[in-house]
Amino acid sequence: MEPQRSHWTTLHTCHTCSRAILYRCYAVIHTCGIIALMYHHAHALLTENTPLVTSLLLLSDVAQAFMWATTTSLRLNPVHRTEYPERYAAKPEEDFPKLDVFICTADPYKEPPMMVFNTALSVMAYEYPSEKISVYVSDDGGSSLTLFALMEAAKFSKHWLPFCKKNNVQDRSPEVYFSSTSSSWTEEAENLKTMYEDVKKKVEHVVNVGKVDSDHNQFRGVFDLLDHKFTRHDHPSIVKVLQNNETESMPNLIYVSREKSRASPHHFKAGALNTLLRVSSVMTNSPVILTLDCDMYSNNPTTPLHALCYLSDPKIISSLGFVQFPQRFQGINRNDIYASELRRSFDINMVGYDGLTGPSYVGTGCFFNRRAFYGPPGKFVSPELEELSPNRIVVNTSLKAQDVLALAHDVAGCNYERNTNWGSKIGLRYGSLVEDYYTGFMLHCEGWTSVFCRPQRDAFYGESPKCLTDVMDQQMRWSIGLLEMAFSRYSPFTYGFKLLGMLMGLGYSYFVFWPFCSIPLAVYGTLPQLALLYGVSVFPRSPDPWFWLYIFLFLGAHVQDLSDFLLEGGTYRKWWNDQRMWMIRGLSSFFFGIIKFTLKTLNLSTSHFNVTSKANEDNEQRKRYEQEIFDFGPSSSMLFLPVTTVAIMNLFAFVWGIYGLIAWGEVHVLEMMLVSFAVVNCLPIYEAIMLRKDDGRLPKRVCYLSAILTLVLIVSGYFFVK
Repeated sequence: MEPQRSHWTTLHTCHTCSRAILYRCYAVIHTCGIIALMYHHAHALLTENTPLVTSLLLLSDVAQAFMWATTTSLRLNPVHRTEYPERYAAKPEEDFPKLDVFICTADPYKEPPMMVFNTALSVMAYEYPSEKISVYVSDDGGSSLTLFALMEAAKFSKHWLPFCKKNNVQDRSPEVYFSSTSSSWTEEAENLKTMYEDVKKKVEHVVNVGKVDSDHNQFRGVFDLLDHKFTRHDHPSIVKVLQNNETESMPNLIYVSREKSRASPHHFKAGALNTLLRVSSVMTNSPVILTLDCDMYSNNPTTPLHALCYLSDPKIISSLGFVQFPQRFQGINRNDIYASELRRSFDINMVGYDGLTGPSYVGTGCFFNRRAFYGPPGKFVSPELEELSPNRIVVNTSLKAQDVLALAHDVAGCNYERNTNWGSKIGLRYGSLVEDYYTGFMLHCEGWTSVFCRPQRDAFYGESPKCLTDVMDQQMRWSIGLLEMAFSRYSPFTYGFKLLGMLMGLGYSYFVFWPFCSIPLAVYGTLPQLALLYGVSVFPRSPDPWFWLYIFLFLGAHVQDLSDFLLEGGTYRKWWNDQRMWMIRGLSSFFFGIIKFTLKTLNLSTSHFNVTSKANEDNEQRKRYEQEIFDFGPSSSMLFLPVTTVAIMNLFAFVWGIYGLIAWGEVHVLEMMLVSFAVVNCLPIYEAIMLRKDDGRLPKRVCYLSAILTLVLIVSGYFFVK
């Protein structure tokens, strides 16, 4: 816990969660139970004549024990923090540091320009000195559609920002504000709404047409430097100042599209953010940086003040690298059937990390100390140009000055980083598809700390996928990136243990070894079921004392997980859906993530970064989501083959177990308990196989192949189970 200062100067407080002591006691008991279970497996391996079955169960339990240890490391010292932004707001405005905001977008059709428009305006309208805010938008698609939308945003901001600050508007995304129903709107608000709807129609028309009309005079000349060979994968660097604070007290708005060439690596989102880091160093060089995804609009106008309660604290600023806010998503259905809230990642684990070195970086909603990107706290790594140094003070130089723009274009070039420290010792780190996790981990290893900030009013809201296939594709991409980290020289299990200590090393290992949860899920999803079908026990029977050990470990782990979920604001139904999605993820995205990572390691495939679509125009799909009906989608291909096979296997085993109980009075308690748990979790899959006719059902080819694979497993089971 950080030392507290006298009341009148305290900008934040911190206290350990009351459940910490109880969790520490339980951790000791559960650890003893795991040791006993390992002894039981070892003894069975030496004395019983089923070495294959016992070995598979041992492997699965070792994997589960390791994952339990990683989560337990984050339960030993969870902390909650409170900030007092009103005390910071009492300071003179000239004491407020400048703020650079980085927003990334890549595809105008998957990330609609109006979404970028609203995100940019929501942060430009912060309750903060406007002239101290600079918003940089990285457009990796190099799209004239996105640029046009931002030019319209610059014009609309001249009306929107004064309106928000005069009326103390809390929803500073125009789309959110004007979508709300209010009977108390003034004439000014009505006029602004009409103006916004006109802009929205204009931008959406441009997107539908696919190009900017030539009659938009303000747009002429912007892309004159481009010829017919201009593509999203091959184009020169573009830096356009769309609005600056030199003539009026408004935020800066700068459009950046870095140079792209098929012959040069671009390092996905990490490369885009490093380009913004260099361009902003040349133009404004603000000491505080906020990184945002284009769909994460600001929901709290005082968010920068919350972050500055930590970033301005002289007792911790010398080592404080970043302040991470939780991700929140709008439009999630009542019980969150796809576990899109990621409450375990963005709430439960974060308070645990915060009690150690600090939370990991999640790629968006994070305020950085610019200095953190240039080496450890005690060892500054100088960039190749003095103009890129975080310590350089930018004198009142025009953003549109020829020399400034020329240098900004130069540092946005695709070959600029060659033979430099960018991506290795400076900026965000390259080498993984999960550049956010990798960067946060390396900053912590260098000696930087971080803070988890969770204000009462959520800081940001974003879009989450509404189709299960999109959810699985996104998490499969994460799995590949995490496995790259797990088996790199910077693995948290080795490198992290050495530099961060056992608890933080285990905490970071939780994510990188995520995909290996598919091993126990596959084993426990098929092996006990085969045993049940053949009348064989793989678990102890009552009244064997080992029987009660299994009961204790199963119930103890789930009750603890449920209590975590409820204490951090979740509900029982959401927890249950989270458990179900854990099974579906493990047997689809995690399973295929391991396969794709293996192929990539063997140079049989390459990494691809597919932007997750935030534009959902399928009304039927949206309707199913709102009704909490799983949407497996016609394009699911073989992604759901393993989980469908396991679902069918468990249904057969459940029916056979009930039949055996009725016909012969024979009951395998632990096997039936496990099968029943799996069957209840698989109810949406059975519905998608047998009862549904809509487009969200499981494709017939997946169902047929799963049935054939189940039959093969049952026949094969005779040889190693019976």
